[in-house]
Amino acid sequence: MQFTFAANSNIMNILLLGSGGREHALAWKIAQSYHCNQLYIAPGNPGTAQCGININIGITDFESIYNFCLQNSIDILVVGPEEPLVKGIYDYMAETGWKGFVVGPSKEAAQLEGSKAFSKKFMQRHHIPTAAYAEFTKENFEEGKQYIAQHSLPVVLKADGLAAGKGVVISNTHEDALRVFEEMIIHQQFGEASSKVVIEEFLNGIEVSVFALTNGRDYQIIGHAKDYKRIGEGDTGLNTGGMGCVTPVPFMDEVFMQKVEEKIVKPTVNGLAKENLIYNGFIFFGLMNINGEPYVIEYNCRMGDPETEVVMPRLYTDIVGLFAAMDNGTLADANISYNEGSYATVMAVSGGYPGEYKKDYGIEGLTNTATYKHSIVFHAGTKQNGDEIVTNGGRVLTVTSQGNSLQEAVATSKEILQQISFEGMYFRKDIGYEFE
Repeated sequence: MQFTFAANSNIMNILLLGSGGREHALAWKIAQSYHCNQLYIAPGNPGTAQCGININIGITDFESIYNFCLQNSIDILVVGPEEPLVKGIYDYMAETGWKGFVVGPSKEAAQLEGSKAFSKKFMQRHHIPTAAYAEFTKENFEEGKQYIAQHSLPVVLKADGLAAGKGVVISNTHEDALRVFEEMIIHQQFGEASSKVVIEEFLNGIEVSVFALTNGRDYQIIGHAKDYKRIGEGDTGLNTGGMGCVTPVPFMDEVFMQKVEEKIVKPTVNGLAKENLIYNGFIFFGLMNINGEPYVIEYNCRMGDPETEVVMPRLYTDIVGLFAAMDNGTLADANISYNEGSYATVMAVSGGYPGEYKKDYGIEGLTNTATYKHSIVFHAGTKQNGDEIVTNGGRVLTVTSQGNSLQEAVATSKEILQQISFEGMYFRKDIGYEFE
């Protein structure tokens, strides 16, 4: 079922779901729109409270979300994280007969992120370049072991379902791959998410991200970025949710982006239309650039974090206007324009992250983001504790800066981070290092 957008006015009430850095960046961007009357964020964080009104509702409490939308005349529901999408928030709101508009795909379409096997088959059907793969369950476990034993190295193992960003392992030996395979399938390392495992070839290239908005028929690319996943400088150590990000990426030039559009974005959106998958929202294309050729590593059905924290400041176009265009059929005619310069975000994390870390440390040196001329502090894992803002997660906050070059943007973000402190705070000082 599709929604019929009932907003008769250009001025709308908006509810945004989520509480991380992505949601602070989205809230910051939405609040600037002249289409936005009142912005609510559920549950939000101390940063989003600077952009709108935080509401104490959980992101998967669909009944409370629906009731809030009714009681507060919400016109647009923007879904930040993947969990509500994969669990069917779109379908729930459609079935209630709510007259507003959900920015996010249906439960079926959200399987592009929710199931690695679904997305791989989708790419196969629509001839979208990706790594060769096979999928296995407990039923053909022995077959999977033989497949691994004969596979070239390194080999990539992915839990099929959502595993909080931890369900992907790259093994450099067959022994390690077999151990991981057994952990996932037999010992249910990620619960139901690893009852099916996708094994695929390792693509050796540079990982990048491209972001589009689509209504399942038309689309607009709204930005791209390069994320830095490893905890250590020089891209060493454990994987994290992201330690920083830059845009625009120097090698993602017109030629490369044209290939992305022709070989990946268009076939994906055409595939959604062909298969009658309801999709009104963001598509995050996780790509590998292999000698100038793009391959899809994964789809996400929402914006990335910390990519949103650079994509939104760079995007000049009114985001709420784009949401409305998705619904009223004018998305293809929308004009996407960008602010000048380069953008970099540098993430400050808790000591011990991505392993065990402590929370509730006071954060010193935070000032209202309006005091920075070329920078914004986005809150990720923070909470209000009386008069104090304290740490409440592994990734605590990130500073996004604009500069005439990536180096200048990174330097400005680091300069501001040096004025902020909390117990055990760590950030990478080499974001964008390969572009110096």
